[in-house]
Amino acid sequence: MASGVTGSRGAGGRPGFLAELKDAVNGRTALLVIAVLGLQLGFIVSYIGALHHPYPYKASIGVVAPPQASAQVVAGLNGLPDHVLDARPVADEATAVQQIKDQKLYTALVVNPAGTRDTLLVANASGPALATAVTQIVTQAEAQQGRTVAVKDVVPLAPGDAEGLSSFYLAVGWCVGGYLVASLLGISAGTRPANVPRAIIRLGSLLLFSIAAGLGGALIAGPILDALPGSVVALWGVGTMVVFGVGAVTMALECFFDVIGIGVAVLLFVILGNPSAGGVFPPPLMPPFWRAIGPWLPNGAGTGLNRSIAYFHGSDVLRPLLVLSAWIVVGVGLTLLASALRRGAGRPDLHVAPSPAPSGAADSARDAT
Repeated sequence: MASGVTGSRGAGGRPGFLAELKDAVNGRTALLVIAVLGLQLGFIVSYIGALHHPYPYKASIGVVAPPQASAQVVAGLNGLPDHVLDARPVADEATAVQQIKDQKLYTALVVNPAGTRDTLLVANASGPALATAVTQIVTQAEAQQGRTVAVKDVVPLAPGDAEGLSSFYLAVGWCVGGYLVASLLGISAGTRPANVPRAIIRLGSLLLFSIAAGLGGALIAGPILDALPGSVVALWGVGTMVVFGVGAVTMALECFFDVIGIGVAVLLFVILGNPSAGGVFPPPLMPPFWRAIGPWLPNGAGTGLNRSIAYFHGSDVLRPLLVLSAWIVVGVGLTLLASALRRGAGRPDLHVAPSPAPSGAADSARDAT
């Protein structure tokens, strides 16, 4: 009577299907496939969740009105359903325009005390979708009071940036370069540097790449395609910081989690970072979770800096610069720490072992001594 595990051998003694499956897909590979499925579904959830139903939440709007009417107008706008606007009084139109250019306000309503036609100041450079949404809301609110609204764009988009997405796509391109080059270095030379000096060399290579990538992106978005106005040097600096910060953190994740670290980087910088960056929709149009995390990720910080440099004369840049600096410090620090803790755990160098001397030659050498 034949005995053995059913399915372990097929006809002619060949391995059965289960044995072939086990040999072809081991447990580690199966876990990685499951992780990829999770990332794929997370990508769908994050992008659709963040972008499928844009509606304002506390979009800042200044109110320029006579003292006797200002409080009433502010209260009326703040009392709209779902807290769509965050209205506050502003002294005059010039102050409102300046606060929009300083990115302290998204829009401003200038009430005309001598007539029924007011003016809504918007900045399409902050995001055309938000300007359109606020215009619709204010127009409806004014119509209920028997008033009309004229829209004035005080910070228009550049002709080569029709939808206002160039700042976002530039930041996304830099982020992609950062985690891809770090992943490539990890795959080709081992995810964990063998020691601290080699980690420093790898970080230095990443820095050189970041400088080149930052310059290339700034030149393409600026003088080559004429998509973004503003200082090429300033954009170059932002690009260098974005690429190096993303790359250094990816490198650190690889040091601690091996190839799984690449998946964690994709989770951070693609699945969470891109839809929350404020490129497609500004923060007031996004759901709470994405609105909260966006400014603290390199994608959002880079997008905000690009937009500020291009359209707002470098205003409101301190926080995003600090965010990018923090990612750089964390990435470099954790990479060096992991290399120090796991000294010698990286992929070993390949050395050619010396060939053994022929026995006759060994005997001759021994006799000579």
